[in-house]
Amino acid sequence: MRDQEPAPGHPERRLSTKETAELLGVKPDTVYAYVSRGQLSSRREPGGRGSTFDAKEVEALARRNRRESSGSSGSGGELSVRTRITLIEKDRYYFRGVDATELAARHSYEEIAEWLWTGELRSGITFTAPKAAVAIARRAVDALPEHAGPTDRLRVAAIAAATADPLRFDLSEDAVLGTARILIPTLVAALPPVRRTHRDEGPLAHRLWARLSGRPADDASLRVLDTALGLLVDHDLAASTLAVRVAASARAHAYAAVSSGLGVLEGPLHGAASGLAHRLLLDVLDQGTAAPVVADELRSGRRIPGLGHRLYPGEDPRARALFALLEEIPGAASALAAARDIVATTARHTPLHANVDLALAVFTVSSGMPSTAGETVFAVARTAGWIAHALEEYGERPLRMRPSGHYVGPRPPQPLPE
Repeated sequence: MRDQEPAPGHPERRLSTKETAELLGVKPDTVYAYVSRGQLSSRREPGGRGSTFDAKEVEALARRNRRESSGSSGSGGELSVRTRITLIEKDRYYFRGVDATELAARHSYEEIAEWLWTGELRSGITFTAPKAAVAIARRAVDALPEHAGPTDRLRVAAIAAATADPLRFDLSEDAVLGTARILIPTLVAALPPVRRTHRDEGPLAHRLWARLSGRPADDASLRVLDTALGLLVDHDLAASTLAVRVAASARAHAYAAVSSGLGVLEGPLHGAASGLAHRLLLDVLDQGTAAPVVADELRSGRRIPGLGHRLYPGEDPRARALFALLEEIPGAASALAAARDIVATTARHTPLHANVDLALAVFTVSSGMPSTAGETVFAVARTAGWIAHALEEYGERPLRMRPSGHYVGPRPPQPLPE
C-alpha cells in the first residue's frame, strides 16, 4: 500500500497502521500500545477503515528507537531507556508519578503490583497460584542442596513453574499479567517454610513471613514486611532490571525474563547487600559498640554495608520509611540503636546516610530471621517491577537493547596462533 498523499488543507502525510508498524519494526498491536502510552497520536478518517498516523511523528519515534537500540543516550552519556514506571529525583522516588513511600504506606504489595501493571487499583487483591505449579516448583527446590541460597531457590522455582505453563510463550499483555499473578505466589510457596504451622493463604506478606522467621507474626511486623515489599517493587533501571529488559527485548517469556533478573540480583552489590548489613549489625550487637566493627571493616579495605546510595545524596527514602515503622516495634529497639551507632561512627570517616539494606537488616535481625532474609524480600518484591518492565519492553521494537561493542584489541590481520 502506498503512502497516502497529503490532501489539500492537510499538509501532513498520513500513514496506515500497517505502514506505521513496518516503519517502526513492530506488530500492529504495538502501534496501538504506543498510542495508549501517549507516544503516538492517531486519527480515524471520516469514512475510512482503521486509524492513520502523522508520518513525521512516526519517523521521529523511529529515530528515537534507533538511538536507543544503538546504546546512545542522546547526550553522549550512559545508556538511557525511556520508561514510564519509576522516577528518582531529589531524594524521593515515584511510581508512575505517585510518591512511592506514600503508596507503600497506604496499600499492600499486591495492590501496588496490580496497579503498576494495569493502572487499576484493586483493593484487597491477593495473588494465588495453582496447586500443580506450586507442586512442581517445590519438588525442584527441594532437590537443591541445603546450602543453596534464596535466590538459587527462587530461580529454580521460576524455571520449574515455566515448564508447567504451556502458554508461557504468549507475550500478549493479558497472558503476561496472568503469568505474573501466578508466578509471584508460586515463588513464595516454593520456599521451604521455617514454621511448622503455616497457611498458604491471605496477603503475600503473611505467607512470606513463614518462610523467613520461626516466630509468630504480629501485626506491626507484618506491616513492616508488607511495606518493605511495596517499597522495593521497583527502582528504575537497576542492574537486574536492565537484565530483564534485555531478555524481554529478545522476546524471552516472562519466566525467563524474571530468571535473568534473579541471576543478576544475587551479586553482593545488589540484592545480597542486605545480608552483609545483617552480619555487620550482629557484630555490633555482639561487641556492644560499632567502633571496633567499623574499624575492622575499614582496615580490611571494605566499604561499610548499609550506608550510602549513588542515587540519593541524602537519606534513602525507603530506609526512612522503614525506620519509622520499626520504631513502633519494641523488639527492634536494640537493632535500631546499633544501626544509628554504625551511621554515627562512620560519619567521622565519611558522612553517609543509611540505605534500605541497613533498614532491612534491622528488620531481619530483630525478627529472628537469617542473614539471607533481606535478599529473599528484595527478590520477591522486585519481581513485580520486573514484570512491569518486561511488559513495557514487549511493546517496543524487538532486539533494540543491543549496544555495539567498542573493540580495543589488536587490529587484524594477526598471525594464526601456534
